[in-house]
Amino acid sequence: MTALERLIETLAKMPGLGRKSASRLAYYLLKTDASFVQGLARDLVQLKERVKNCPVCGNYTEEVPCRICIDRERDRSILCVVEEPKDLLSIELTRQYRGLYHVLMGVISPIDGVGPANLRIESLLARVREGGIREVIVATNPTVEGDTTAVYLSGLLKSLPVVVTRLALGLPVGGDLEYADRLTLARALEGRRRLEQD
Repeated sequence: MTALERLIETLAKMPGLGRKSASRLAYYLLKTDASFVQGLARDLVQLKERVKNCPVCGNYTEEVPCRICIDRERDRSILCVVEEPKDLLSIELTRQYRGLYHVLMGVISPIDGVGPANLRIESLLARVREGGIREVIVATNPTVEGDTTAVYLSGLLKSLPVVVTRLALGLPVGGDLEYADRLTLARALEGRRRLEQD
């Protein structure tokens, strides 16, 4: 296998890139200036070396804890639970939410072998038990797995002194927060509702 074929194979493993897109990228990299490729390689290495998960919320950060967790201007009584760091970024871009976050790093998905023990659920419960949090917004994606995770979290949190809410409708069912426009996401945050607890 040639270096070009190996690169195409590697790029094609990335989410959202098929073999055709991977080929386009590989050929672009061949045509571009060597300094660009070297800079890209350096940036990728630094990304893996410097960026870690915040030990408090789970967001990606170079600072420990992250800038959101140490920001004293944020409302520390509201905790927004998201699936992935990219979802946190989507909510931040709305500029409507000023509370704290908790990143689960996935959702419950038995078909993919992901159960509650594989997610950052215990650390979520520990944060809520510490006190001071009065509302937990479950902002998982409106998918079967996201809804399953939301119901599971609601069941765990019902014995604790917090109100559990879910983002309002307006987000497309089966969609990802990452692809929602700012206005839709802002309205979903404003119209969040309480999760029913059995």
